Amino acid sequence: MDGLQLRDEAAQDRVRAATEFLDPNDARARSYRADIVVMLNKGARRLTVSIDEIRAHNRELADGLLSSPFDYSQAFDAALKAVVKTLPGRPLRETSDEANYYCAYVGAFGEFSCNPRTLGSEQLNHMVSLEGIVTKCSLVRPKVVQSVHYVEAKDRFVARKYRDQTMGASGATSLNVYPQEDDDKNPLITEYGYSTYLDHQSISIQEMPERAPAGQLPRSVDVILDDDLVDTAKPGDRIQLVGIYRTLGNGGSGSSTFRTVVMANNIIQLSSKSGGGIAEAVLTDTDIRNINQIAKKRNVFDLLSKSLAPSIHGHDYIKKAILLMLLGGMEKNLDNGTHLRGDINILMVGDPSTAKSQLLRFVLNTAPLAIATTGRGSSGVGLTAAVTSDKETGERRLEAGAMVLGDRGVVCIDEFDKMSDVDRVAIHEVMEQQTVTIAKAGIHTSLNARCSVLAAANPIYGQYDPHKDPHKNIALPDSLLSRFDLLFVVTDDIEDAHDRIISEHVLRMHRYRQPGTEEGAPVREQLNQTLGVGGEDRQDANAPSEVFEKFNVMLHGGMVDAANAGRRRGKNVEIISIPFIKKYIQYAKKRIMPVLTKGAADHVIATYSALRNDELTGNKRRTSPITPRTLETLIRLSTAHAKARLSNRVDEKDAKHAEAILRFAMFKEVVEDERRKRRKVTTFDDSSDDDSDAELDDNSDDDTTARNTSTATPGRRTGTARTRGTATQPSVPVPDEDEDPDSLYTASPRAQRLRSSQTARTQTQTDSQMSMASSQPASQLIESQTDSQSTSTDVPITPARMAVFRQTLGPLMGKTVFKDSDTCKIDDLINAVNTAIRESPKLGASQVFSRPEAIQALRVMNDDNILMYLEDEEDVYRV
Repeated sequence: MDGLQLRDEAAQDRVRAATEFLDPNDARARSYRADIVVMLNKGARRLTVSIDEIRAHNRELADGLLSSPFDYSQAFDAALKAVVKTLPGRPLRETSDEANYYCAYVGAFGEFSCNPRTLGSEQLNHMVSLEGIVTKCSLVRPKVVQSVHYVEAKDRFVARKYRDQTMGASGATSLNVYPQEDDDKNPLITEYGYSTYLDHQSISIQEMPERAPAGQLPRSVDVILDDDLVDTAKPGDRIQLVGIYRTLGNGGSGSSTFRTVVMANNIIQLSSKSGGGIAEAVLTDTDIRNINQIAKKRNVFDLLSKSLAPSIHGHDYIKKAILLMLLGGMEKNLDNGTHLRGDINILMVGDPSTAKSQLLRFVLNTAPLAIATTGRGSSGVGLTAAVTSDKETGERRLEAGAMVLGDRGVVCIDEFDKMSDVDRVAIHEVMEQQTVTIAKAGIHTSLNARCSVLAAANPIYGQYDPHKDPHKNIALPDSLLSRFDLLFVVTDDIEDAHDRIISEHVLRMHRYRQPGTEEGAPVREQLNQTLGVGGEDRQDANAPSEVFEKFNVMLHGGMVDAANAGRRRGKNVEIISIPFIKKYIQYAKKRIMPVLTKGAADHVIATYSALRNDELTGNKRRTSPITPRTLETLIRLSTAHAKARLSNRVDEKDAKHAEAILRFAMFKEVVEDERRKRRKVTTFDDSSDDDSDAELDDNSDDDTTARNTSTATPGRRTGTARTRGTATQPSVPVPDEDEDPDSLYTASPRAQRLRSSQTARTQTQTDSQMSMASSQPASQLIESQTDSQSTSTDVPITPARMAVFRQTLGPLMGKTVFKDSDTCKIDDLINAVNTAIRESPKLGASQVFSRPEAIQALRVMNDDNILMYLEDEEDVYRV
């Protein structure tokens, strides 16, 4: 009796000490009353308490929590409940005896900071902190705490409480069997409505793979979650865990080995990637002010895209597309059940060693939620969902795959071409409808998989063959390609200047060393375990992020050209830090809801119509099919660009930027070749063109590589993909460097260089002759010079007229023109085009072409390698 009384007095002393800490009498001491009120207003029942503050207040309390956690944690829980009852004006449900409150502990755990590998018998019955990855989660099931039974013979109710080894050390463990009779053998009727239950879940925590010793597999430990901690973590999450490490006995068997578990007390979410940090950044007032300030810059989109993966050289358009993918479009759920996807899917196909996988790794470390898979290591059910058996109950249950786990995030699939066709078909529904429908083993359900897909693949021949069409290199069905909004072909061009730039860039990266390390000193493996939980890292996360980071030529190799150009102009290169980019994307994605305007809608319609009707180029060079999904792609890209500007309206300039990125992804070879040729034509129009070209070169220095600085980029195109006017007609003006430089990526693919080598040599000779004879009158020039000038001076043709000619000629090819052979007389071709124009209700007789104007259009098409026009024979050949 004396022992029980002493134990009760000791427990009361612990409760009084805990109450004095939470609600001290000293007004100068730290009080948790305000934190408790905030907790109750949020509807939570777990108060975060710093063990460091407990240690500063009372050393014995802190040591008792770590060494005898059962007794002291229950004392803190009872003290918290007592403080809640003293708060005035709280509802009855919060102050009733049935309400349970818990203290969750953070701070420095010292020697009790472990990982699943270092957990041993010396940590048993102690409070420990762990870091790891959640690998398995069981279903949430109710666990009975108190059952109520009705005795019909005596007309009264009987209550019985249940305890097991996961409910604390105090009290004897009772059998989890419902009583059927009372002591007098009277039958009992269980009243399930009056009984009390507790949520119960078990998860497995695995050691972080980057912290496992070399050559050893990561260890795991089972964790028990009760009450409000259930469903706070899902498979794939990286978490910090505080809990009590204890044994559950041997289950009545004769073995001397016991099963051990960790009874969780607090779970703190880390990010879902190896870089660490908080999963969702905290936006401070300073951050929001800086975000709005950056958004006012005219070149905010280019500034953000250049700051993505600054260590990767080139790939400017791909970086722009990745930025738009991280921002995303606007998701629509209509009343009739239609779901319009807002996430952007990107596929990169190209030669090995072109930084495709590195771009995927960068997205993994930047996106708030990113799941990484590989083609060969992923099955269809592994990407969507699998039906498994529950070990505890034996029932069938669903196991979420990578796409479902990546809901509202990004799924990065490397080696996409290595997947089997059967497994690849499984993601068709996910990429468009964004759901996973399962009808197996008696389970019929749909799971959400609202994620963006970023995939990388190699061509079917290992390397991209420029002599074959893109769809023969990619070897993926059109039904899958149309689900990717953007498909980029990345080629490894063999060019001396470019190879030298890449080699210098790679060597700079290998010379980089971490700040604070000595030159020549060995790099130590980061196997250390953090000694604190929810401490300095979380405080740093609540601080505002630096907007810019200092340029380092070793680390930011992809920005070297921009830095050199900036120094020539007296400007410093600006690189936005990755933490600030994360906050910018989070702010733009959650708070900006752009609305499509009439001007942007009209431009999207015109662009889509031009892409669909331009059959001369569409049937040959496009990388992906042009379907109504392409129209939605333009809308998504325009909306994401408006989010990048923090604009609530999708304007026409957003649609123009979206068109530029889409055209680059579809017609990369054609666009670059035309720009190169357009420059050569405009060189000898008049003297003012030289100045304008030089100015364009200056504006593009920040973005183009050293091998491209000599080639200026003309204004953006209107109409079809390769519609071009002559040099005397003013092109559509390009927004200045701060808004939209289109000269970011002008590297010519191998295929186009091979096809245009003969034309380039001819133009080079013409340029050299013109430079020597520029001061001579036109009558003294050689015949080749006057012919080249006549292209732009005889009968000028506007881009609009060029578009009409090409769109009219496209449907005639193979039907009226080139019906029986690949050659046609020029007069027959012109008559066929004019006849179609006269019969068109939209055009009419006023739009017919004169013979000189038609010849000029054919010359432009000859330069673009669409048709071959021989002036001497007056024949037109189909290419």
